[in-house]
Amino acid sequence: MIDLRPVGYVIGLLVGTLGITMLLPLAADLIEGRGAGATFGISALITVVSGVILMLACANSDRRRLTIQQTFLLTSGVWAVLPIFGAIPFVIGAPNVSVTDAVFEAMSGFTTTGSTVFTDLDTMPWGTLLWRGIMQWIGGIGIIVVAMAFLPALRIGGMQIFRSEAFDTMGKVLPRAAEIALSVSTIYLGLTLACFVGYSASGMGVLDATVHAMTTIATGGFANSDQSFAAYKGSAEYIAAVFMILASLPFVRYVQFAAGTARPLLRDSQVRAFVYMLFGTVLVLTVWRMVGSGVGGEPAFREALFNTTSIATGTGYASANYELWGGFAVAAIFLIGLVGGCAGSTCCSVKIFRYQIVFAAIQTQIRRLHNPHGVFSPRYQGRQVDDDVLNSVMAFFVMFILTLSIVAVILAFMGVAPITAISGAATALANIGPGLGPEIGPAGNFSNLPDQAKWVLIATMLVGRLELMSIYVLFTITFWRR
Repeated sequence: MIDLRPVGYVIGLLVGTLGITMLLPLAADLIEGRGAGATFGISALITVVSGVILMLACANSDRRRLTIQQTFLLTSGVWAVLPIFGAIPFVIGAPNVSVTDAVFEAMSGFTTTGSTVFTDLDTMPWGTLLWRGIMQWIGGIGIIVVAMAFLPALRIGGMQIFRSEAFDTMGKVLPRAAEIALSVSTIYLGLTLACFVGYSASGMGVLDATVHAMTTIATGGFANSDQSFAAYKGSAEYIAAVFMILASLPFVRYVQFAAGTARPLLRDSQVRAFVYMLFGTVLVLTVWRMVGSGVGGEPAFREALFNTTSIATGTGYASANYELWGGFAVAAIFLIGLVGGCAGSTCCSVKIFRYQIVFAAIQTQIRRLHNPHGVFSPRYQGRQVDDDVLNSVMAFFVMFILTLSIVAVILAFMGVAPITAISGAATALANIGPGLGPEIGPAGNFSNLPDQAKWVLIATMLVGRLELMSIYVLFTITFWRR
């Protein structure tokens, strides 16, 4: 029997901490003076008390070392439980939505998906807007820690290829794991503050700059306006693009850079591939808009840069309705979102390193066909890719495609239009944000979907954020055997 007490204790600690963070939107509501402060006061009390009770109930457990089963349960449990408590303010206060919509918004926040069911954002209390940003900011730093500390050890989706790199390489500079977490958090906070300064300089108010800085660095995409980022045309788009790109690079490289060595960042193959892919797509779409639509050079480049970067990094902002740019542009933007950024960053989707490993395997197989007696093996970053890593990556791709197909079919059976079902499944599983079509596209939101479809998407966002197998393994009989 698996001892659940260590898992419960850590989750209780995180729930209690989450309740304390609700004091920040409480303060924002009090400053605004619209009488909405009680929402977060009550929510904080419920959340802190629940966390403390869970901690006390599990306090007599041995937390010095977690088993593999406990680690899987902790990873999945945190992302399943925190959105439930994060949804409480949305139910008891503005915008006073149903439990379904509240949980959808909270899950979208903590998984940094960015899909929203809320409307009239421009008139919502400050505390509600700030809380949406805080959820994504917490989710962003959380997924970095999970990607660096948990997924490599759990051998999920080929992430074990970064195991020695994440700990041995950094261990030469920062010997203890606590110091590593502190360094990543410091960099994360530093990037957020720098983004806040940039947004403030572009003309945003304090609240808008704060929320957008948090959701940009988290590559989450929650905005304070129903227009998403279209309300902040101009220099803010360039600032957002820069910080979305920075947030999509491996944070382990920033730690190494801060320690005095820039070579790992500059020589990282996934960083180079991501940058080439992104700016190649931006260049093509810029030319496409200039030639096909007669848009001027600077507006064409700025809008292509911002919206392509937003989808490629999984942020999900939209400063223009790119569905009006033509079929080629829509297809390019949609497909680049299914590639994603770098492992060990706040971004989501498949991650570019997995495509690199698959292409290396294909290249190796072609070489074997040309020379049956030769000995060839796929390589990544100059190192041989073990069969364990390759099999893990292949399993991820198979499960990603299978999950996307099943979710799309389920949504279609629920009466959702085909384009909405397919793009909704893809954007939830890849944690991108907007889908395609008039309903959930860049000019719409998810509010009009049936409640049962929203619950399917809630589960899909959770599965996608935790790299699929972290969730699926819990449904196997073998997992629960000692």
